[in-house]
Amino acid sequence: MVDILAENLSGKAVMSADGTELGDLYNITMDLKSGELADLLVSPHEHLSPERSGFDVDEMGRLKVPVANVQAVKDYIVVAR
Repeated sequence: MVDILAENLSGKAVMSADGTELGDLYNITMDLKSGELADLLVSPHEHLSPERSGFDVDEMGRLKVPVANVQAVKDYIVVAR
């Protein structure tokens, strides 16, 4: 697997595997004890209803996409729903 710096991911568009644009990457959360990445926090696009996205939502309305759902990182971050 290729290493990618987090600073290169900030603001990158996030898309589901079915081609739906979910939003832009806001941040990545991690477990401070283990160092394991937990969730991508995604600022949803205006046309997307966060409640119908299939992902949990934080208190600011951002999607919480588990890191395990990431399928590819290229022009977009592609995630499974």
